[in-house]
Amino acid sequence: MLLGALAATSASFGWATGMMLAHEPARRLGAFEFTRIQLLSSGFTIGLITALLGYWPSVTWGEWPAFLVSILFGVILGNLAMIECLRRCGPQETELVISLKAPLVALMAFLWLGETLALQDIVGGAIVLAGIGLAVSAGANRTKRARGKHIVAALFFGGIAAVSQGVGFLALKPAMLAGSEPIALSAIRLLGAALVISLAALWPASTANANAVLTPALLVRTIIPGLIGYGISTSLLLYAFAHTEAGISAVLGSLSPVLILPIAWIAEGRRPSHQAFFGALLSVLGCAIMVLW
Repeated sequence: MLLGALAATSASFGWATGMMLAHEPARRLGAFEFTRIQLLSSGFTIGLITALLGYWPSVTWGEWPAFLVSILFGVILGNLAMIECLRRCGPQETELVISLKAPLVALMAFLWLGETLALQDIVGGAIVLAGIGLAVSAGANRTKRARGKHIVAALFFGGIAAVSQGVGFLALKPAMLAGSEPIALSAIRLLGAALVISLAALWPASTANANAVLTPALLVRTIIPGLIGYGISTSLLLYAFAHTEAGISAVLGSLSPVLILPIAWIAEGRRPSHQAFFGALLSVLGCAIMVLW
């Protein structure tokens, strides 16, 4: 339980870091090209690591329909929607909407896998989500006009991303319970998605074209957050899903909106407000209730 909770929380930290690093290259390249580069580089890297560790034989290939669902919904649709939300609305607003994945996953786990949460888990999860809402709303003090301009895009693209990513992670839990290593499943997701999106890139559509010239520096700035998010954080969250209830894993894996506040403070000098600090403390309290009670 503690290892699963630590893995999910570490995944949140990785996504918060990756989101800050990804904002500018995603804005310059566009959602499709940015996602394609990240999937190709991350898929090759994680696939090679899986081979070196000898984890490919652990995969239960009989679960291939779940792999397909996870690739098409969890990786391709979910990440294209998330990157488009990031481009339009910025990292903090995107993380706020994506955090809705936690209650959605808990509901899907109850309906799909028959998982139930104890009362302290429900209370702790509600406190975490309340803290996330306070922290991010405090950190995104735009003008009323700017907020109104972005709220529809954030809810639309962020909502699609939250549902799709939740389905993608939850679909793999039976395979992990059957003995498949999380990092091997992560490699399957990435390599499968890289193949699909590369084939789609052959279609002569304007959405598949980059918005900027791909320089070596921009390529590196695109690959690094992909390795952090797709490679490290996704593998950690899959490990958490395999060893902890899906609802708890989803909540602890949704802490990136809070964790992004100190990262933005260090990177950009934007000191969080008192409301943001209070929201962060609420999230920590909720996590403590879920894990230690």
